[in-house]
Amino acid sequence: MAAPRYKRILLKLSGEALMGEAGYGIERESVERIVAEIAEVARAGVEIGVVIGGGNIFRGLAPAAAGMDRATADYMGMLATVMNALALQDAMRRAGLASRVQSALNIEQVVEPYIRGKAIRYLEEGKVVIFAAGTGNPFFTTDTAAALRASEVGAEIVLKATKVDGVYTSDPKTDRDARRYRRVSFDEAIQKNLRVMDATALALCRDQKLPVNVFSIYRRGALGRVVAGEDEGTLVHA
Repeated sequence: MAAPRYKRILLKLSGEALMGEAGYGIERESVERIVAEIAEVARAGVEIGVVIGGGNIFRGLAPAAAGMDRATADYMGMLATVMNALALQDAMRRAGLASRVQSALNIEQVVEPYIRGKAIRYLEEGKVVIFAAGTGNPFFTTDTAAALRASEVGAEIVLKATKVDGVYTSDPKTDRDARRYRRVSFDEAIQKNLRVMDATALALCRDQKLPVNVFSIYRRGALGRVVAGEDEGTLVHA
């Protein structure tokens, strides 16, 4: 990959990215491919934090959660992110990449608790830090967790890995005339409801002047190109 533009990044991965073409769960090949791209960026000297979602696991539980208390359902989703974080960490170990999992929920027998100072030290040591269990609070998404952790550890940018290669004027699946934004301001994204992230996360990034790049995790080499500052995805900026 080209020389990195950023020293410290926060990668937001959806749980769905880990399930590949499967309808549920974790697909080993998808995890290994994502980890290979993370490893390439890490070996270029970039410090990487990762916030992982849990949709690939919680999707299978969603019918049972219908009508469930919202807070209870959210805690179930947080536990799903811990499972994904452990899968990522195991794949990183096999790829020779040092990593640590920190959870916003206290599960010390499995992963260590989130401690900001420790997370920063791990990043400085070149370890990938995987942040699990969202913010540790119900009613907040993992998008908000990504914005929060990025702000706390001093990341220079949030990289949101999605299924599409950026932010569009309309749904590219249904509108042939949909146009991809190369750059868009936070205010425009909020005013036009472009669904970059949830409103809380987007407002936090705007207030912290923390840019967000939305890109497709399914395009090989996309992560490296974003980190190198190339025209990949959509950059949301102040």
